[in-house]
Amino acid sequence: MNDKAMVSSSAEPTRNHKMSASEIARRHFDAAVTEAEAAGLGHDSICRSLLGLVVSKYLTTRDVADVRSELQFVADNCDPDGDFIFMRP
Repeated sequence: MNDKAMVSSSAEPTRNHKMSASEIARRHFDAAVTEAEAAGLGHDSICRSLLGLVVSKYLTTRDVADVRSELQFVADNCDPDGDFIFMRP
């Protein structure tokens, strides 16, 4: 499968638009989930694998306590209906 088949045209950068880190991550995440589901793996296994890769990459430049803090922040704020802990009520 070529790269173009894995990426939707709506996520393609244009000459006047430089993609943000979030846009790049979303494009690759969506492609990975689509490929995993097509292979019969489901999204849980690919999400777990990607999370492991993110943690491994973080550990190349950050200490364990910093990575743990980053993951704890995400875990503490994962409720889509909740406020982030740094937000005012």
